[in-house]
Amino acid sequence: MPALGLGVYQSSPEQTVNAVATALACGYRLIDTAAAYGNEAQVGEAVRRSGIDRAEIFVTSKAWISDYGYDATLHAFDRSLRKLGLDSLDLYLLHWPMPTDFDATVGAWKAAEKLLADGRVRAIGVSNFSPKHLDDLIARSEVVPAVNQVELHPFFVQEAVRAADQRLGIVTQAWSPIGGVNRYRDAAGGEEQDPLAHPVVAALAARYGKTPAQIVLRWHLELGLSAIPKSVRPARIAENIGIFDFSLTRDEVRAISALDTGARGGPDPEQVNTRLFSFRIED
Repeated sequence: MPALGLGVYQSSPEQTVNAVATALACGYRLIDTAAAYGNEAQVGEAVRRSGIDRAEIFVTSKAWISDYGYDATLHAFDRSLRKLGLDSLDLYLLHWPMPTDFDATVGAWKAAEKLLADGRVRAIGVSNFSPKHLDDLIARSEVVPAVNQVELHPFFVQEAVRAADQRLGIVTQAWSPIGGVNRYRDAAGGEEQDPLAHPVVAALAARYGKTPAQIVLRWHLELGLSAIPKSVRPARIAENIGIFDFSLTRDEVRAISALDTGARGGPDPEQVNTRLFSFRIED
């Protein structure tokens, strides 16, 4: 799996084809979507239009919580493949742990194990799982997740999750890696909590002649993480991949990690269920 990819959360169907096409032209080879994003068809269209060998492009999608349970998840996977117009996926994730109905979560995971055994997906993983969720899932299944995709940025560094993932041999992948989730919501007190505006990040950007986003994305790589920044702007998409020609020192990585506030910007995985998010995915 490439270390850096393009995320398409909140990319409208109209924007997604061009965003993915731009990313692929810029050298991205990892595209992350989900059934719940409503743009799987557009991701697949851009992959086909690119002219790049399908084997060179790593495509991830995710099962939505309303499709949890063994049979429902198998159906959801078929739906995602149909919308994407692909024969297989490189990575299939469970979107949330849904601890209030963990039996359904386990059923969904067993379906993912079946898809892996049948060769319909190259790897399976989870998203937004805490260390306890991981331990509970592994105790009731056969395959350890390959990836745990979680909110992770300089203001929310997820040390416990990263340590658990490392203990279990799981790759940690960051969604909202540059803190965009904090810009999507009204932060406490109405103030924007933006890691890119922090003086520590700004000073490093000036030192290296890079943008704040490039500094933060390089921080992810230095920590051994995968990151999937989202953008639909061609200039920003190109900017985000320009992180492979410099490195940060250990002290600089520690200085960025020290910005952790412990405050989550997105939903609390303990609270996510089909009552909180009641929408369903249409066939």
